[in-house]
Amino acid sequence: MKPIFLLFLFCFSNLIAQSKVTISGFVSDAYKKKIIGANVSFLTSENLKYDITTDSIGRYSIEMPIGFVKVEVSHVGFVNKRLNLDLKKDISLSIVLEGRNFELKEVVIQNEQKKPLTIALGGKLAFNPQKMGNIPSISGTTDIIKLLQLTPGVQNSGDANGYLYVRGGDPGHNLMLYADTPVYGMAHLLGIFPFYNADHVSEVQFDRNNLNSKYGGRLSSTVDILPNRLVPKEFCVQGILGLLSSQITFSLPINNKTGFYISGRKTYIDEIVGPLLRSDKENTKKETEDFKYGFSDSNLTFITEISKRNILTVDAFLSGDKFRVKDPKSSLNADLKWSNMVISPIWKCLINETTTFKNSFYFTRYANDLFMDQSDVQMKISSYVKDLGYMSSIQYVVKDVPLESGFEYTFHDLSPQKIEVDNLSSIVDGKQAIENHANNAAAFAKAKPKFSDKLSAELGLRLNYYSSDSSTSFLHLEPRIMLNYFPNNGLSFFASYTRQNQYINLITASSVGIPTDFWVAASDGIPSQSSNNYSVGCNKIISRQINTCLNGYYRSMNDLIEYPYGLTQFNETTSLKNDILIGNGKAYGLEWMLKKDNGKFNGWISYTLSWSARQFDGLNNGEVFYSKYDRRHNLALVGTYDFNKKWNVGLTQLFSSGNRFTMPTSWYFVNNTPVREFGSYNNAQMPNYIRTDVSVNYSFLKTSKKESVLNFSVFNTFNIDNPIYVLLRVTVTGNKISVDTDEKKMYSILPSISWRFKF
Repeated sequence: MKPIFLLFLFCFSNLIAQSKVTISGFVSDAYKKKIIGANVSFLTSENLKYDITTDSIGRYSIEMPIGFVKVEVSHVGFVNKRLNLDLKKDISLSIVLEGRNFELKEVVIQNEQKKPLTIALGGKLAFNPQKMGNIPSISGTTDIIKLLQLTPGVQNSGDANGYLYVRGGDPGHNLMLYADTPVYGMAHLLGIFPFYNADHVSEVQFDRNNLNSKYGGRLSSTVDILPNRLVPKEFCVQGILGLLSSQITFSLPINNKTGFYISGRKTYIDEIVGPLLRSDKENTKKETEDFKYGFSDSNLTFITEISKRNILTVDAFLSGDKFRVKDPKSSLNADLKWSNMVISPIWKCLINETTTFKNSFYFTRYANDLFMDQSDVQMKISSYVKDLGYMSSIQYVVKDVPLESGFEYTFHDLSPQKIEVDNLSSIVDGKQAIENHANNAAAFAKAKPKFSDKLSAELGLRLNYYSSDSSTSFLHLEPRIMLNYFPNNGLSFFASYTRQNQYINLITASSVGIPTDFWVAASDGIPSQSSNNYSVGCNKIISRQINTCLNGYYRSMNDLIEYPYGLTQFNETTSLKNDILIGNGKAYGLEWMLKKDNGKFNGWISYTLSWSARQFDGLNNGEVFYSKYDRRHNLALVGTYDFNKKWNVGLTQLFSSGNRFTMPTSWYFVNNTPVREFGSYNNAQMPNYIRTDVSVNYSFLKTSKKESVLNFSVFNTFNIDNPIYVLLRVTVTGNKISVDTDEKKMYSILPSISWRFKF
């Protein structure tokens, strides 16, 4: 009986195993170049639909039930390909797409645009910034950070702020990646100009829940900027020439397997439009001439196919900003410089159809320097953060379950503050410097099992070990889990939980996100932060062109850092750990989005209702208070309309509650000196933020290979005052004190014109 039983068991298990098969392969063009982001759709005889997109090497892999299936492969600029299959066992199917740049005698192939913005379960979204050029922006090019601020769960940061605020978190809680490398500097000139060159970026992936265990070290979201990953086929030049700034990108093929992408940008704002950036309408010409600003950045991507299965890429990103202010009235002469450097070589090896091995090294550096000369007192404040890291990962499939595991190591070198002061009283040491060195090693694994046609999961686990030169060490385990339920083709639900820890923390000394903010490593007296994130939601496909999503979230945060002082406090500190405050926080809210794709009108509307609270023993008498990032309502409307092939218009409408700040509640005299008394922390709120941006595009020529488009944009079209901070003007007359508030804004209406070209 035993042999018969074993034979029966073997046959039964074989039938179960054969109920589903795996189909995998590559999608490429006629030149055998792999196509990234191609959509592969499968429709079974039971009308069950499966969709997948090709990854960064043009590969796809999906599990399907046995039987007849219809396959359709599509990508922007290529002819859709359809075929029928009878699936009986695991197969490898590679597909070649033909370009659309041809016309048959009696049949014209029309281009079907790929969705510019893709929303997935779990608070994830992805978009190609080069396809979002019709959305209004100051410089006429896609601003990736401001575009993310138009999506649910991301708060509008307001003017004079280039930071990202996601689900009640601090700006330093977001992991900003460029080519798998952390980027610590985040903005040009307080967010006025786009930080990234959109022409050099192929895709942006945004995860509000930080579900991918491959990435860690932050409490909030992950923003992954992916540079171009295809070897250029032919020489190409594209760019933007504008009044505020200009940029250019070269695509330089060396041969069929090797090529470069080189990009550069520069502004000349101080020479041409400096008067438009004055803080108020009463500024004189002389005061405007005392303002100087300039930035430049460059990108380089080198791609070579060493062999059919090995690809080497090298990415580099450099940026530098310089801001100068000279105010004769206050005898102030100040210079502020900040810069970024990123270098990342990546080797990717395709071992077989289902296994990919990837190794990446990276170096990143961010530094800022502030020099101030006022009333014969000179002060210099500088800081930097440098990372040297390595990551190795392998993607593979075990029993039809996609898996990925790997290892990451990072060496952190930080100088949070270096202060040099001359000609000041003896209470200041004159020099103060702090340096941190830390090591962070992590092992991670993730899996995407599918339990049935209606139930699947995304599971992850990350193990972190952190140690600093102050004998501080941590060992933390971070689980990540998301369950997906698909009751039918047009409706899906998810529930997720993630745990994160953060060891490199951003100290903000200003509410407007100036580049003097600095990073500090967890060490003696400075804790590591942690959070628990819970999220549920659903996606609904209303029609072929319209879909919507609704999410809810709750986040608890521990060992948060608050720095309640300004830059002048640095003159009196003996150590940073004596000045920072440590506390806890929570954030929760609802997010909704309705999106329309295809047709003459495209766009979306998003709304976020959120709360963000903090509790610090050293603030507000230990009572809970709203954080300065607490903005109850955030509404964004984005729309573009194509009148014809020549004319296109775009509109963005924003509304959000004002930022919170602390306002004195009373004034009195002590020894004939006016003294202010504060009530609860963050007891006041800025006015609501309202802004309307419009753009008009006229296309002289627009094809897949050539483009000539004139863009006219107006930032803050209706010239609504949106102050960035409030000054208190105190006037003492005898024994009377009068206090007036002066709301300062960065700029008002700001028109711009630019020419976008490609040839």
